[in-house]
Amino acid sequence: MLFTASTVKDTLSNLERFVAGNLAGGVDHLVVFLDAPRETDPEARAFLDGHPSVTCVPTDRAWWQGDRPDQLNARQRINANLVKALLSPFGWADWVFHIDADEIVQIDRAALAAAPEDARVATLAPLEAVSQPEWVGEPTHFKRLLDKDDLTLLHTLGVIDRPHNGAYFHGHVDGKVGVRPDLDVWLTLHHAVDADKQEIEPWAHPGLRLRHYESFSGEEFVRKWTSILEAGPNVGFRPAREPTAVALRTLIGKGLRPAQARPYLMRIFERTTQDDLVTLRDLGLLEEIDPRAGTHRSADFPAGGREQLGLLLDALREAPKRSFHPGYPAADVRRLLDEAGGVTEARRSPRRS
Repeated sequence: MLFTASTVKDTLSNLERFVAGNLAGGVDHLVVFLDAPRETDPEARAFLDGHPSVTCVPTDRAWWQGDRPDQLNARQRINANLVKALLSPFGWADWVFHIDADEIVQIDRAALAAAPEDARVATLAPLEAVSQPEWVGEPTHFKRLLDKDDLTLLHTLGVIDRPHNGAYFHGHVDGKVGVRPDLDVWLTLHHAVDADKQEIEPWAHPGLRLRHYESFSGEEFVRKWTSILEAGPNVGFRPAREPTAVALRTLIGKGLRPAQARPYLMRIFERTTQDDLVTLRDLGLLEEIDPRAGTHRSADFPAGGREQLGLLLDALREAPKRSFHPGYPAADVRRLLDEAGGVTEARRSPRRS
């Protein structure tokens, strides 16, 4: 089975797209951590709680045991690696990918099943939704990473500020990774590392991709960046996006009424994020993707598998969560698993082919 781990604070409509798209795109089960459960729309919470292919985990005060990290990035890493640890005893858990609520995988499951036995990490190449003031329905056009010549052309035409994918994409250019769930490999935001925190070279395949709905509309831009800035201090940004974060933080700090702030927020969107759809399309640089694309049918847990996973998760709710952050010894996590369910790597059942 293929799992994802995500830490989210999002709207019902976005979460519905997130769940449906990922299940169609190759995922069997999603583990979703609510980063701000008290602020979550009750309808969104009910949707996640009631979905048969989702395990919803509210990360409230009891979850963090009084030690909630200030940085969103740290909370994301901890939650993702807790899922990886939860799955590590079970041979039916083949891969776990760390993704965000605005990301949808497009995984060729046959290609992934044929990955070399020694491939412990797999990478998903990013496709980014074209940013427009508004879309009628779902976004349908996506940017792919470009070579130097196309980037130079766009720069010369004044479409981007510099001939680099970091200027062309508004979000990350590294994509995301998944790992075979073992205790001696750790998920970060975009990579996987070993016990010495050294990046592990991922296995890549053209059939492994990721649709990123990064600020695809003006409304989504405002919602997402406001949520990011409210998530806590020291959120990490790429250098190209730092000025946008500073401008938004400063504007929000002015205490304007929503109606007053909106035109300025939209001006920031237009100057920093809106894409030239016509030019990119005319130059043949975009991929048009049906938002309903994907034919995967999610696999069921083996007999008793979901119950075993749920019991282990419940047993770890009161465990110290920082032990799951990259850089902490695998032995600490193994001890927590042993205390939670008496399950060890030595008793792990065989993987399915």
